[in-house]
Amino acid sequence: MTNTNPVAVVTGAGRGIGRAIALQLATDGYDVVGTYNRDDAAAEETAQAVAKLGHTATMVRSDAGDPEAAAALAQLVQDEFGRVDALVHNAGIASRGRMIADTDPAEIQKVLSVHALGAFYLCSALAPTLRKSPSGAVVLISSTVAARAGIGSAPYMMGKVALEALGRTLAVEEQQFGTRVNIVAPGLVATDMGDRLARAVTGAADAAALDADMPFGRVTRPEDVADLVAFLVSEQSSLITGQRIEVHGGRPSITH
Repeated sequence: MTNTNPVAVVTGAGRGIGRAIALQLATDGYDVVGTYNRDDAAAEETAQAVAKLGHTATMVRSDAGDPEAAAALAQLVQDEFGRVDALVHNAGIASRGRMIADTDPAEIQKVLSVHALGAFYLCSALAPTLRKSPSGAVVLISSTVAARAGIGSAPYMMGKVALEALGRTLAVEEQQFGTRVNIVAPGLVATDMGDRLARAVTGAADAAALDADMPFGRVTRPEDVADLVAFLVSEQSSLITGQRIEVHGGRPSITH
């Protein structure tokens, strides 16, 4: 089957930043293949919201760190759509915030698997199809944490630094095929994960409660990240590749 609309694969599309990206890309004319981990109800809400925008949303329950799941997802995209024009790897998990001496090795393996290895598997599986797109683009969602070490941040930081190394290498390798690769690194974002971080670090009720403390008057929202992602996969950014852009409203870390 060959699809006439451009197709975007968005991991972690059930909630938060991933949902906002899926909706923005649907608004821009993409059909969406979204992955999610556990929350079937949230995934269905994303699918219905995309459908209201007049586009197809195929939501797939998938383990972001499983190479077989990545291969199966790539095959599904090929079978159902026959193309992929944008890949946004957004799926991620938080770490427990423990110091290195107190961190369980299993936690390191899990965080690296989801953030970096999962992205590697999916980029590898979808690269041949992306190369066929007239405007193939990859965006990897990292974090400002990748550039700013903090106490208890090792697993998450390691996962995001490895993710960024993948992105930089992929950008160099795939430019000969016309595929652009960029990295978006948000700071604190008002999502479920951001709310938990804000409570743990500052005692605030949620991330939005910190709006008044931000230089531009508010904490980053998922839609702010989605707007940048949409730009980076669009023709307007046809000469932009290998870049890392932070989105944090003037405050890269809530601990500084």
